[in-house]
Amino acid sequence: MATEKGLSGIDVRAAITEWNRLLPLWVYKVYIISPGVMVIRLHGKEHARHQILIEPGRRAHLTAHPISPPKNPPAFAMLLRKYLQGGRVLGIRQHGIQRILIFDVGKHDRVYHLVVELFDQGNIVLCDDDYHIIQPFSTHRFREREVVAGACYAFPPEGPATSGFEAFAGFLANEERDVVRALAVGAMLGGPYAEYVVKAAGIDKTTPASGADPSLLYKAVTELLSRAETGIAPVMNSRECLPFALDTGARGGDFSLFNEALDAFYPPSGSKSQGPEKQKEKVSREARIRAQQEAAVAKFNKNIARCERAVDAIYSNYPFVQELLGTLQDARRSRSWQEIEAILKSQASGPATKVLAVYPDRAAVDVDLGERVTLVVGESVEANASRYYEEIKKFRRKIAGASTAMERVAARPERKVVTLPLMKKRWYHRFRWFYTSDGVLVVGGRDASQNEELVKKYMEGGDLFVHADVHGASVVIVKGSTAHMDEVAVFAASYSGAWRSGHFSADVYSATPGQVSKTPESGEYVSRGSFIIRGERTYYRDVALGVAIGLQRAPELGVIGGPPSAVRSRVSAVVELRPGRFEPNDIAKKVLRILKEKVPADEQRGMKAVLNTEAVAAFVPPGGSDILEEE
Repeated sequence: MATEKGLSGIDVRAAITEWNRLLPLWVYKVYIISPGVMVIRLHGKEHARHQILIEPGRRAHLTAHPISPPKNPPAFAMLLRKYLQGGRVLGIRQHGIQRILIFDVGKHDRVYHLVVELFDQGNIVLCDDDYHIIQPFSTHRFREREVVAGACYAFPPEGPATSGFEAFAGFLANEERDVVRALAVGAMLGGPYAEYVVKAAGIDKTTPASGADPSLLYKAVTELLSRAETGIAPVMNSRECLPFALDTGARGGDFSLFNEALDAFYPPSGSKSQGPEKQKEKVSREARIRAQQEAAVAKFNKNIARCERAVDAIYSNYPFVQELLGTLQDARRSRSWQEIEAILKSQASGPATKVLAVYPDRAAVDVDLGERVTLVVGESVEANASRYYEEIKKFRRKIAGASTAMERVAARPERKVVTLPLMKKRWYHRFRWFYTSDGVLVVGGRDASQNEELVKKYMEGGDLFVHADVHGASVVIVKGSTAHMDEVAVFAASYSGAWRSGHFSADVYSATPGQVSKTPESGEYVSRGSFIIRGERTYYRDVALGVAIGLQRAPELGVIGGPPSAVRSRVSAVVELRPGRFEPNDIAKKVLRILKEKVPADEQRGMKAVLNTEAVAAFVPPGGSDILEEE
C-alpha cells in the first residue's frame, strides 16, 4: 500500500496500468521542479495533456496540480529533453514486482529507456537501446553493480511472485521464515499484501513458508497481481492509499483512478498550489558545520553497531563459519573463483545458499549469518572477527576527532558584502574606448565595419581623426580637445597591426574631420573601413605600444583599459601588457586571475557581474601579448 514513505510494488503495478491506458503518448517537456522531484509532461490523443510526477525512492503518479517550472533548468533535465523531447512513449513497464519503472521512448529510429528506481534512495537513469547508461541522476557504486555513465544497467531479480510457479515454489521451500514474512520480504509484497494473500489462500499466517502449499499461495498471488490491473477501486485514509480495499480500515473516496487518489494522498511538490514558499531560516556557517559533524557521528555509531553485530554473528555461528572457510579454502586449491561461484549459485539447498556474493579479487564472500558478514577465505575465524574490531576502532577514532572539532568550532564574524554601483552601458562600449587623463573620450573601431560607422555616424566637426601609419589599424576619434595627445597616439598604435606583428613602436598621425573622405581619385578604389586623407597631417613618431587593463571603482565599478598613463590614475588594480607570446584569450584569463587576486574577499561577490573574462578581453589588443608587470 502507498504510505508516507512511498509506494509498494503492487501500487506501482496499479499506477502503471492506468498510464498505459493513455497511450499513445509523446514526451513534451521534462522538468526538475525541486531537488529530487521530476515532472514529465506528455501529450496524448485529441490534444490531451498529462503530467507524471516522479520522486525517486518514494512515488510516481499522474498529477493534476499546476507545476511551476524552474527559471534555470538543471543540467539533467536538459539532458533528458535532448534525448526524449518529441519522442513517442512506446510502453511503460514494471520490472517484475520490483519498484522499478521503465519508460520505452522511440525517437529518430532509436529507442531510449528511462529507468526510475523507487526503492532505497531512488534514482532516474537514462539508457540507450542496449541499456548502456547515458547518464544517471545520481551516480552510485555498489558491490553488485555500478550506476555510472557508460556502464550497463543491471536489473535486480524480478522476484519470485512474477518468475513462474516453479521459481515461487522453490523460493518457499528454501525459506526458514513464516509464510507472511517470507512473502512480505522475500517475495517483495509488503506486510499488508502478504497477509491478504495468506488469508485468501486459507493458510494460517504462522505456518512456516516451507510447509505451506505453494499452489494455493501462487494462485492467491496471481489473483492479487491481476486485481492490481483489472480491479482498481481506490481507497484511502490519512495513513495509507490503496488501489483496492484490503480491510485495513481505508475507505473508498471520490476517486475512480488510483493515480487521482495518489495525487490527493501526497502533498503537492514544487507546484503553484503550495502558495508562497516559506522563507528559509538562515543557518550560520558554524551551525551548518556542527549539524554535518553530528550527522557524521551518528553515521559512525551506526557503522560501529553494524560491525558489532557482525562480530556477534561470526562467533554465534563459529562452527559453521569455520567449516565454510575450510571448504572454500580447499576448493581454491583446485578450482578458480569463477568455478567456485558457479557451483555455489547452482546449489538450491544446504550451506551454499548462505553465500550471498563472491569477490574473487579479494578472495572474500558475503555470508548470511542473520547479518550480512564479509569473510576473507584463507584467514581464520578470529582473523575475520578481528577485521571488524579494527573497523570499530577506526570509527571510534573518527568519532573522537569529530567531537574535538565540534568543541573547537567558534563563531566567526559574518563577512561584509560590499556593493558598488555598476558601470552603465553606453553607446561607445561596443567600440574600443578610454578617457584621457583630462577626461576626453576617445573611441576606436574594432574592425572595418566599426571604422566605417565611427567616421560616418559619430565623427563631428570638433573631433580629431587619428590613425596608426600601418595597415590594419583602428580608426580613432577624439571627441573634443585634449592636452594628452600622447595617450591618444599610444591608443591608436596599440590597437593596430603593429601589435599583431610584434613591433614595440609605430608612427601615428592625426587629421581634422574635413580632411577625411571616402571619395577616391579617378581610377582609385577605397575599401570598406578605409579613408582618403587630404592635406597636411600631424605625425607622432616612434610611439611606444602599451595597454593597461584595470578595475575601476569610482565613479562606477567596471573594467577599463587603454594607455597606461590614462588608466593607472583611475583604477585600484592594474595589469600592463606589451606585444608578446600569449594569444588574446589566454592573456585575458591571466589578467583576470591577477585582478581577482587584488580584490579583497569581502568585495568579490559584488564584482562577479563586471570582473569576468569577457570584460577583460574587450581591452586586449589583437595578436600576442605578455604581462609587463603585476602590481
